[in-house]
Amino acid sequence: MTAILIIVAAIILLVLGYVFYGSWLAKQWGIDPDRKTPAVEMEDGVDYVAAKPAVLMGHHFSSIAGAGPINGPIQASLFGWLPVFLWCVIGGIFFGGLQDFGSLFASIRHGGKSVGEIIQDSMGDRAKKLFIIFALLVLILVIASFVNVVAGTFASANPLGFTNGPTGNETTAIISLMFIVLAIIYGLITNRLGVKTLPASICGVICIVLMIALGLNFGFAMSRTAWIVAIGVYITVASLVPVWILLQPRDYLSSFLLYAMMAVAFIGIIFSAFAGTATFEIPVFTGWKTGIGTLFPALFITVACGACSGFHSLISTGTSSKQLANERDAKAIGYGSMLIESALGVMALIAVGMIYTKYTSTLGTSDALTPAAAFASGIATMFGTETSTVYGVIYALLTLAVSVFALTSLDTGTRLSRFMFSELFLKEGEATYKDATGIRKVLAYPLTGTAFMVIVGCILGGLSLSQIWGLFGAANQLLAGIALMAVAAWLGNAGKNNKMFYIPMAFMLIATITSLVMTVINKIKLIAGLVPDAAPAAWGDWFQMLFAAAMVILAIILVIEGIQTFVSQAKKKN
Repeated sequence: MTAILIIVAAIILLVLGYVFYGSWLAKQWGIDPDRKTPAVEMEDGVDYVAAKPAVLMGHHFSSIAGAGPINGPIQASLFGWLPVFLWCVIGGIFFGGLQDFGSLFASIRHGGKSVGEIIQDSMGDRAKKLFIIFALLVLILVIASFVNVVAGTFASANPLGFTNGPTGNETTAIISLMFIVLAIIYGLITNRLGVKTLPASICGVICIVLMIALGLNFGFAMSRTAWIVAIGVYITVASLVPVWILLQPRDYLSSFLLYAMMAVAFIGIIFSAFAGTATFEIPVFTGWKTGIGTLFPALFITVACGACSGFHSLISTGTSSKQLANERDAKAIGYGSMLIESALGVMALIAVGMIYTKYTSTLGTSDALTPAAAFASGIATMFGTETSTVYGVIYALLTLAVSVFALTSLDTGTRLSRFMFSELFLKEGEATYKDATGIRKVLAYPLTGTAFMVIVGCILGGLSLSQIWGLFGAANQLLAGIALMAVAAWLGNAGKNNKMFYIPMAFMLIATITSLVMTVINKIKLIAGLVPDAAPAAWGDWFQMLFAAAMVILAIILVIEGIQTFVSQAKKKN
């Protein structure tokens, strides 16, 4: 019954947060349903394309979810269920939801521009350039991490080609490929043939069910290296084609898998509680220090997307703000999606709780469960034993869902890279690469930035995930702190209430800079041979040390710029 109490309490608190705090934020900022959004005013058929609320919710939710709200809470469960539960709920309502909603609102009032452009308006051009460099470094980690995850999920040792009696990886691969084809067809029939959303959605769901049935019997085999190359080609194309062809429909259809995954998880929690098919094993609290570090800052870095994620601010201001048809939907898209993700984070916590002894006993060994596998195994355990048919089917479907969202975040992240790479080389007043001259025109050209980010990301993605993922959490959360600072500065300049940003902004900056500084110190000790019985420093240790140091330096400069802005705003009020 503990699991039921946890999920019910989470849902009640998150709903209350949405109804009261979310509505208060919308009133404070002045959401105006009668004001034209960039998607309507600047529609170009490529990036600025107004989407129906349900379609945009699907895109936004699928893009921000990825594997983060599953990986983070499961890894942080080593602290016990209470700290993770509290941070998912409190963080989602007062930190993550605030950042996502605020970033989306600021962007639609800036012509759908990125956080960098918002920073330029309130903190100056130098701060904008520094932020874009910082964000691009984070996006390289995003691309590298998810390329590694997706390629690993798809990879097969069998010869290249279609297979009968497929492995789980081969099943996931073929269904994901069919998903791309289905998305293109859906985009064409809804945007060019005029088919309404409801009938198209019903047909889409039916096709998803048929694809899953087909994938369980026929798979596609390819090596990990080949998949990395294929994924690189795919995300390059996906970042360049009009959003209505692939991004909107793919994310919308993917969201049905996510909703189904959450529904199965919720049903499993209720069923197992009354049928006694699984037991919630996580202690309330295990201590202030675990294998992943001390509670502060490790908990707030590790949970990431389940409570607050800087990557969300890039999606809010990079793609979602260019598709929002009406400001009245900003609360549901920006704030609501984050709270649903927090609920998913709590479900992931409960899932690992069903196999907690198995999960913790294998940590650090070659048989260790990945968070995605622990999530799928935990939910499937609620319905039956590992040898049962229902366990196998649910495990396969949940693994598929996690990989689909990792790929969704990957192609969205690559598109964001294209936007921000171009912005880095444009001067004030230049809207696109066509307005630039000389070498800046070449560098701002969409394919240039896309190719650079994809090549670097795929090269890193082909290496050790542990070396990359070790930095992703802190860098991502530091981005959240800077995004909160950027929106707060803009709201202050606009004469709107921004005081609700101060505590979340300060907390995220302190926690993440602390974590990165600890990483730098630890890596210096390791490289200098000051850690007893440790293996010699590898390339990843140098990479983490230099990357973390660069992040800290950029962040400190941006924080100084932000403080100066807030001081200037205070003086003007006086």
